[in-house]
Amino acid sequence: MSDTLALSWRQYRLERRMFWRNPSAAFFNFLLPLLFLAFFGALFHGEQSKLDHLVPGIAAMSVMSTTFTALAYNIVFLRERGVLKRIHGTPLPTISYFGGVAANAVTNTALQIMIITVVGELFFGTGWPRDWAELVVFVIAGVVCFASLGVAFAHVIPNFESTAAYVNAVFLPVIFISGVFYDVKNVPVFLRDIAEALPLTHLIDGLEGAMVTGKGLSDNLTALAVIGLWGAFGLVFAVRGFSWEQGRE
Repeated sequence: MSDTLALSWRQYRLERRMFWRNPSAAFFNFLLPLLFLAFFGALFHGEQSKLDHLVPGIAAMSVMSTTFTALAYNIVFLRERGVLKRIHGTPLPTISYFGGVAANAVTNTALQIMIITVVGELFFGTGWPRDWAELVVFVIAGVVCFASLGVAFAHVIPNFESTAAYVNAVFLPVIFISGVFYDVKNVPVFLRDIAEALPLTHLIDGLEGAMVTGKGLSDNLTALAVIGLWGAFGLVFAVRGFSWEQGRE
């Protein structure tokens, strides 16, 4: 057990070094959400109710970008370049490898949530989170949900060259439909119904309750249940469809 943890720690340190050596990864994980926050924050200047929704919305989007988007890209890249196959052939335990990868994603998410929380307090008047425990619960639920969905989605991407098209075809519509930049209560019914079926909408609701409105966890159990159902769906297909081998063209 101690050897497994030690190898997980070494893999985690390697993942951190590789992450910071990849400027595009750092941009999409950290800078892009902050650019969205700055742009829409300036647009909604003076409208506190919109800013109170925007900050948790960007936080939820960050959870998705640091897990779903990042893992879908990385899994396809490593699989199609034969790296996963070579790793599978080494003595490194599978649990240690994925433990390091998962811990890297959790670290990126935690850093992003901390940055957005501080920015929201200093520049957008949202204050500090009203319920830290609820914030932690929903961030963990969001990480598990979108990480599993990202790994599962990687199975349907045929090659690395098409990864950007596949991922953006999911990521961009989801963040706009789910109400990252606006309240979904103010959109047409058919769009609201689609948004209510998506996990990101419910993650936004949970984070808004924790960070802004102060609604307790008991008021957002439905949102947590929907995120959990999507997470279970993602885990099943992430495990069933996973392959160490390069996909066929």
